[in-house]
Amino acid sequence: MPIDLAQVDWLYVLVLAVMAFIASGVGNLVFFASRGTAAAVSAILFAAMFVAFTYYPHHLPLPTRLAGPASPAAPAAAPATVAPATPDAPARPRNPVRDITPPQQ
Repeated sequence: MPIDLAQVDWLYVLVLAVMAFIASGVGNLVFFASRGTAAAVSAILFAAMFVAFTYYPHHLPLPTRLAGPASPAAPAAAPATVAPATPDAPARPRNPVRDITPPQQ
């Protein structure tokens, strides 16, 4: 399967599904006779709720992005007498292929 289901943030998917359900319900209640208008209103309501949920700085611990691994405890401070390490040269990739053009068929 091309999608790794273990990597899916299911809480985020659930929150988006609930927002889509609410937007669909409001759109159908307001424009019951016209399905096209109800669908358009539902899409606009969902977009507005999604933007508000994802980008509004509400400072709540909500799943607005995938969480990375837990950060380890801060390491002990190095003594002041130790000189900082110099950066090494960047490692070259092990793949010898440097041409990215697709093969001719």
